[in-house]
Amino acid sequence: MSTFVFRLMPPRPTFAQDMSDEEREIMARHAAHWQPWIESGRMVIFGPVLDSGGAWGLGVVEADDEEELQRFAADDPVITTGTFTIEVGTMLGGFVRSQSGPRA
Repeated sequence: MSTFVFRLMPPRPTFAQDMSDEEREIMARHAAHWQPWIESGRMVIFGPVLDSGGAWGLGVVEADDEEELQRFAADDPVITTGTFTIEVGTMLGGFVRSQSGPRA
């Protein structure tokens, strides 16, 4: 299994602050779409990031290969509706903290 990073790019930098009701509904379907990966533990981290350029979405996932992730991501409602675009990268190495210890 390999680890991949994806970045979801919204239609505008202010999307998180001013999304319409229709966009909010698409975002709810987006979260539900990824829920099986979250529940299975294959999603390491998932959520919005706010930086100086605006908000965007981050996911770090484990998948058998990039094609598996690309196929699943292609069916994400934010992609099928054209609301977001996605960029996928492969992690060549790295470390993830243990989930069993206490948090500081």
